[in-house]
Amino acid sequence: MARNGGKNTSVFHTAEWAIFCAGVAMSLLLIGAAWYFFDSRPEKVKTFGLVLVVHTFGGRAAGIGLCILNGVNHFWTIAYNFYLEVLIVCFTYSISVLSINNYIKLRVIRYYVLRLERKARKYRDKIERYGWLGLLLFVMTPLPVTGPVVGSIIGYLLKFRVSKNFSATFLGTLAAIVLWTLFFDLLEQHLNVIRAILAGIIFLVLLSYARDIKNLFSNK
Repeated sequence: MARNGGKNTSVFHTAEWAIFCAGVAMSLLLIGAAWYFFDSRPEKVKTFGLVLVVHTFGGRAAGIGLCILNGVNHFWTIAYNFYLEVLIVCFTYSISVLSINNYIKLRVIRYYVLRLERKARKYRDKIERYGWLGLLLFVMTPLPVTGPVVGSIIGYLLKFRVSKNFSATFLGTLAAIVLWTLFFDLLEQHLNVIRAILAGIIFLVLLSYARDIKNLFSNK
C-alpha cells in the first residue's frame, strides 16, 4: 500500500499498474512475433531485434536510421519504431510514477527516476503555458533531452489525465518518427552519412550512460 493523491491505494488499483501490464503484454506480443517469424524470415527478425536494442539505448533516430540502412520500407520503419516507443513509455512512465508515489523503493530505480524527474521539472513551466500542444511539440522536437519518456513525465507533473498525456506524447512521437524517416530517406543514397550519424548518436548515448553509472556507484 502507498499514498497516492492523499489516499492509501493498492498498487493493483492504479492506472500505472494497468499501463505496466500493457507494456508486459506488448513485450510478450513482440517476443511471440519474433518466435513465429524466425524460421521463415530470420534475417528480418535479427534486424528488428538489433533495432530494438539500438532504439532502446540510442533513441528513435538511431532505430529509424538502422531500419533505413537495412532496407526496411517506410511503413514498417514507422510502425515498428512507434510500437517500440509506446512499449518503452509504458514501462518508464508506470515505473517512474509508481516510484514517485513510493510504491517502488529500489535504490537503483529511484536514482534514475529522480534524474528523469529533474529533467522533466526543468521544462515543465515552459510547457505548461502551452498545455497539450506544448507537450506534443516538446516530444516531437528532435533534441537529446526531448522525447516521449521525459514528455510523459512532464504530463504527469502537469497533472494531465493519462488520456490527455498519452495522446500528446504519442502523437508527437508519431510525427517525429515520420519526420526522421523522411530525413533518413533523403540520405539513403549516402549510406556513409547515415553510418556516421548513427555512430555519433550511439557514442553520445554510451557517454551519457557511463556518467550515470559512475554517479550511481559514487552515491552512498
